[in-house]
Amino acid sequence: MKTKASFTQSGDTGVQGQYKHWFLDYASYVILERAVPAIEDGLKPVQRRILHAMKEMDDGRYNKVANIIGQAMQYHPHGDASIGDALVNLGQKDLLIDTQGNWGDVRTGDDAAAARYIEARPSKFALEVAFNPKTTQWQLSYDGRKQEPVTLPMKFPLLLAQGADGIAVGLSTKILPHNFCELLEAAIKYLRGRRFDLYPDFQTGGLIDVTDYNQGKRGGKVKLRAHIEEADKKTLVIRSVPFGVTTMQLMESIVKANDQGKIKIKKVTDNTAADVEILVDLAAGISPDMTIDALYKFTDCEISISPNACVIAEQKPQFLGVQELLKGSVDHTKALLEQELRIRLSELQEKWHYTSLEKIFFEEKIYKELEKKHATWDKVLLAIDEAFGPFKKKLKREISREDIVKLTEKPVRRIYKLDIDELNAQISELEAAMKQVRHDLDNLVDYAVAYYEGLLKKFGKGRERRTEIKEFEVIEAKHVAIANTKLYVNREDGFIGTGLKKDELLFECSDLDDIIAITRRGTLKVVKVAEKSFIGKDIIHVALFQKNDERTTYNLIYADGKGGVSYAKRFTVTGVTRDKEYDLTKGDEKSKVHYLSVNANGEAELVTILLTAGCSARIKEFEFHFETLAVKGRSSMGNQVTKYPIRSVKLKAAGKSTISAKRLWFDDQFGRLHIEEKGMPLGSFQPEDQLLVLYSDGNYEITDQELTQKFDPDKVLQIEKYDPEKVVTAVYVDMKNKQYMLKRFKIETSTLRSKFSFIKEGEGNYVEAVTTDAEPVLAMQQGKGAQIRKAKLKLSKIAEVTGWKTVGTKLADYSKSTEMEWVKAKSNDQPELFE
Repeated sequence: MKTKASFTQSGDTGVQGQYKHWFLDYASYVILERAVPAIEDGLKPVQRRILHAMKEMDDGRYNKVANIIGQAMQYHPHGDASIGDALVNLGQKDLLIDTQGNWGDVRTGDDAAAARYIEARPSKFALEVAFNPKTTQWQLSYDGRKQEPVTLPMKFPLLLAQGADGIAVGLSTKILPHNFCELLEAAIKYLRGRRFDLYPDFQTGGLIDVTDYNQGKRGGKVKLRAHIEEADKKTLVIRSVPFGVTTMQLMESIVKANDQGKIKIKKVTDNTAADVEILVDLAAGISPDMTIDALYKFTDCEISISPNACVIAEQKPQFLGVQELLKGSVDHTKALLEQELRIRLSELQEKWHYTSLEKIFFEEKIYKELEKKHATWDKVLLAIDEAFGPFKKKLKREISREDIVKLTEKPVRRIYKLDIDELNAQISELEAAMKQVRHDLDNLVDYAVAYYEGLLKKFGKGRERRTEIKEFEVIEAKHVAIANTKLYVNREDGFIGTGLKKDELLFECSDLDDIIAITRRGTLKVVKVAEKSFIGKDIIHVALFQKNDERTTYNLIYADGKGGVSYAKRFTVTGVTRDKEYDLTKGDEKSKVHYLSVNANGEAELVTILLTAGCSARIKEFEFHFETLAVKGRSSMGNQVTKYPIRSVKLKAAGKSTISAKRLWFDDQFGRLHIEEKGMPLGSFQPEDQLLVLYSDGNYEITDQELTQKFDPDKVLQIEKYDPEKVVTAVYVDMKNKQYMLKRFKIETSTLRSKFSFIKEGEGNYVEAVTTDAEPVLAMQQGKGAQIRKAKLKLSKIAEVTGWKTVGTKLADYSKSTEMEWVKAKSNDQPELFE
């Protein structure tokens, strides 16, 4: 860093000039020396100095963290607090440091105990991958008293395993942690020239959506979710927290969402111990499925993180993707391995040279030159060198004076006990070792692959992926927001809103909802829920508005204010501009609505129309059926009903739906029902139709068509329109008796959204195959090779239809090699037993 004097000499004597240079120098210092990790070893300077200090202290036993901090202060000039925080952060990552004592908990946010109470030592993994003084480049410490590593010779992609987070001056870095085993596997794939992908993995577990990860570069994003289970209809259990969120922060966000009326809960309880467990007790009548979605939408149960992979490479910050970082680490590791091999080869060659000299020295009795009388010591050494003359061709380098001096220093007792055979054996071992090292150098890729495989085998156990990769569905706030406010209307004056508490109460709604309103004048407006909104005088209809709703049909009879002619029309309202007024009549200000009905499934009713007594019409009362009209847009004029003035319109008979049945699809990726063409088609449904869901855990459920409910896609074996006359045929595994059981039954329960178990209770029992076909035929195969047994089983001939609570009939013995598949029945199929 430049001094003030240097700036003065260069002419920057003003405050502006000094500030310019000092700021740039300070920014560079923070970036290079404090906040951003180096690409070579993945460490910030403080982390590197801590590990170096721990290695210096290491004797296999634990050291007090306070002592480690004191040792590290010889290298790090920024005080004990920064060293202590960095050391605890390293220890909590559970990779480079073995810890003892209370080191805090990243899940709950609990702090570590004081430095004098906790202990640490380098882990076996760190000792294997991070230290080698022979390949380390050294530099003077800040005060010039000590030598410290420029970077540690790290032979592992530590930066990607641990992640990094730092804020510098005008620059920041955020590298997410990745899975230990997956990093080693990706390194092997890269060395083999194969494609690989890397995605974050966190100690806290949970779920992650990596759709927009963008290899960890700027502009990317990942979504993280807590794992939430439905314990029962009144309780949810949160089993994990998103990375960077503590259990306390999560609970506070839940309480805040409840206070804001976005969710409704009774209480939230933290039972976290060895595992995260937060209980959320729901208010009465609240849907667990909708609450789970609301927790993801309105609380810290779901968060987004934007990575920004920035590292120091070639003494400057660079923005790289995770694949580039891994490739750089692997190339660096390969270079270090090569350097270690060459050092090893040099050491072996030196040892071979001296051992060969020693063998010749004693085998050829050259040591007797020491017994001769020479004028000076130099002449003794010269005589020994000359005695080696005939054997120098056998050596691989020149004999130095130091070699001869070392030989003469051998103790006399060694001369008498020397075993030439032992020296020959040592030489053979050294030659074999050199041959192996040369082979490894010639096959460096294979050697590096073997190195990574060794790390995976030695340290990979217990480091499997904890965060489940899963694509998240988009949750619309208005679809999951609960009714948290009351809507009122002043029909005469034409206002609706949450603040009109002295007027007529309409219904409860969410503050995210849209409201549709129609006036007697025949105008329509859609507005956001607000404290007070003007619609128009004499309001006749107010309801929640659902965008793109093509089923809700409005039946309308109105009188045109200009000519007095009355028209009837049927229309839908799918999309509108909020707060814009739409005219449902021909546009005259004196137009008036005589009749309006809103029909969720396009029903067309029969009405009675009464004309005024003084009109000239011969028939003053007649019927009108809305089914004679086609459903059109809201701006259509409609069909003429009468040219005479109408006194009243009354409903005579409710109508049936005139639109096609609702078509449903099941999205097996997210476990949702859809009215859009997304997923597996389930068919056409009338309003009264229900669904049957069969699960792999042996439960079935009858449910309605509500689109907000959610099913576990990993457990759903079959979902279809419910027909109480259909027979369910199921093959399940009885693990206790190691056999496949067959049962056929009809659904006998009628309770909606309640699960009933139809298989024998027992640990590990599950449904292997299920169908509602009338004549189910199961193709079954067991065994391998010559022992394969195959059969087509016409199950309706093997088992009778019984109650849903029965155990069933044995079908076959259980085997892991069993394969089952439903096939179409043929007329010549005969009943078979699988023995």
